[in-house]
Amino acid sequence: MSRKALNSIYATLCALALGLTGTSAFAAPERVGDFALLDEQGVFHQISRYQHRDAVVLLAYDSSCPAARDAAAMLAELQPRFDGQIDFLALDINAMDRATEHGWKLSFPVLADEMKLVAESLKISQSGEVLVFNPQRLSLYYRGGAGEALQESLGAIVGSQSDAPASSEVKGCPIAYDSETLPVPDYSTEVAPIIVKQCTICHREDGAGPFAFNGYYSLVGWSPMVKEVIMNKRMPPMQVDSAYGDTPSAHFLPAEDRQKIMHWMQAGAPRGEGADDPLADVPLEKTFDWQLGTPDFTIDTAKNVIPAVGILDYMYTELELPFTEDKWVRAFQFAPGEERVIHNLSAFIVPADSDFWGEEREALTSERRFLGSFVPGENPATVFPEGSGVLIPAGYKLALQFHYYSHGRVLEDVTTIGLYFYDEAPAREIVTRPVSARFTLAPDDPEQAYLASYEFDRKATLLAVRPRMNQRGKNMKFDLALPGGKAETLISVPAYNYGWQPQYWLQTPRSIEPGAVVKVSGAFDNSLSNPFNPNFREAVESGFDADEEMFTGYLTYAIDR
Repeated sequence: MSRKALNSIYATLCALALGLTGTSAFAAPERVGDFALLDEQGVFHQISRYQHRDAVVLLAYDSSCPAARDAAAMLAELQPRFDGQIDFLALDINAMDRATEHGWKLSFPVLADEMKLVAESLKISQSGEVLVFNPQRLSLYYRGGAGEALQESLGAIVGSQSDAPASSEVKGCPIAYDSETLPVPDYSTEVAPIIVKQCTICHREDGAGPFAFNGYYSLVGWSPMVKEVIMNKRMPPMQVDSAYGDTPSAHFLPAEDRQKIMHWMQAGAPRGEGADDPLADVPLEKTFDWQLGTPDFTIDTAKNVIPAVGILDYMYTELELPFTEDKWVRAFQFAPGEERVIHNLSAFIVPADSDFWGEEREALTSERRFLGSFVPGENPATVFPEGSGVLIPAGYKLALQFHYYSHGRVLEDVTTIGLYFYDEAPAREIVTRPVSARFTLAPDDPEQAYLASYEFDRKATLLAVRPRMNQRGKNMKFDLALPGGKAETLISVPAYNYGWQPQYWLQTPRSIEPGAVVKVSGAFDNSLSNPFNPNFREAVESGFDADEEMFTGYLTYAIDR
């Protein structure tokens, strides 16, 4: 094709683009970053996960600001008009406690914006300001007040019209941000130590993370990604709702630390004056030394070959154990050979002649001898509570389930398991009970809730819980109801991510009496809004395979022998 013809085509395309966008109020939309927050009910909200809606309205709210209160009242009147098409949210810029937010009795969810990080990233200058998001494109349809211009804009969005206001004047209350008065955080003494503590367990050479933080320039280079995953709460992984439970297993980035990182990047990520670079001191190679000393017994798994590409099914293997007498495990550690590709590994102790995984597919609940699991980002060594242990009866074997990721090239993994034994049998045995539901997920539905429960028939001490779902898992919560009527939430995982399936050990184990019930509740998102969903147009059966879904809550508890 000649250059003249190419120029003609280019000119035609430009003219078409100008013609399509020239009269639209949404022609040059303001791009925004994704973000996620919890509301006053502990429900997770992420703007990019509203793709099943035409738009999302967000009000910057301060209960002490008359303009913000008036705007909330106006939005409450608008809300029924756009039910099922547009969702409405409030952004609590002061991040008040949930009881206070409940007391406002707004007609839409209230999102707590700790340290005003979301408001600052969205360049909100006043409480009472309203933003209307296009969740598909992460851009703004509208920024302004809650008056007639907003109504016109929303009407145009649902009516697929192009001529509508994209902005209007806001008469609210000014918002002050800490970045206006606080000094820029220092890299060496403030920012890098946070990254070392929270990130380098995975983000190191040959670690589970896709890249390594090994110095100042690596952090600067990855800073756009760091900002994204902090704002949408993808990192650090294994987050739970801090309003419930008391687990040391969860990972958190305190609001003050998030603010330091964000303000440092906002200021241009300066190196600062400090000579030390804590990230440069992180070990360059993976090291899985035995954290508890030399194990009493070690065993290697068979070599697993992981393909370069593709979604991989679970791999199952069994390991014969040489024990001719009972062994009581007080601690264990997994030492993976190829950490980069392990999604999770589970190890059960089973009779030599059993078809454990075949039985596991059929059982909704049953008591198991569960040794433990390995998940990237967790401490690979586990020490059981004093006086309690997992029994390996004489003649039993290990049943292992591996789930791997592909990594772009063929890799091989041989994992070593180290066991530490009691000299004498402990007073209590640790067992694990999966509590499951069976179901069929409907296609294109963002909220499909399920419940499974177990009633204890004997005394026990509840030690840990573990949620397990696949790619369409949305959230899961564990509630304990005691016979006397007392109830509490043990753990709530408001944004389940199947890439991280840790066992959450309770800081304070719970004493269980007969009649106590643990309820496992949660939901699936089988819609376009779920970024992990391989196909939202199909119904999905429950099961163990990668193309199926599971809803299982594992309860780990100690019982008297």
